[in-house]
Amino acid sequence: MFQISALSKNRFEHLFGLSDEELKAHGALRRTATKKPGFPCRVSLQDAELGEEVLLVHFEHQSEDTPFRSSHAVYVRPSATEARLQAGEVPELLRSRTLSLRAFDADGMMIDASLIEGSKVEREIERQLGESATCYIHVHFAMPGCYIARVDRVP
Repeated sequence: MFQISALSKNRFEHLFGLSDEELKAHGALRRTATKKPGFPCRVSLQDAELGEEVLLVHFEHQSEDTPFRSSHAVYVRPSATEARLQAGEVPELLRSRTLSLRAFDADGMMIDASLIEGSKVEREIERQLGESATCYIHVHFAMPGCYIARVDRVP
């Protein structure tokens, strides 16, 4: 069994009331969703609605001091409610896209990776978590390469 976790909204709340100039000083930009799907919020794990405000923010998702340390741009919706998924639950956001799953060990070293269609995500998560060395998985959108969510084994 596995648990998919969204990013915590409180990591971004300090940005929500800022002006465009203040956002720029934080390496962030305000955008308006112009298509759906297309602006996937990492807090709600849902696509923004047409016309909805989103922030495009730099986020370090792999912070361990290894060659695999990594960051990328992510969208967050100021109006988002933080996703609280049940164990084994997969949001539609993952099912509708091509994904890259990257398995990491306890030292933050990547030990496996795969490219899959979202419709096969459960099977691939279970396969990667079935390896005893896998500590967690990061899910990315395959085309832009940006981070979506973390997956952990549920005891």
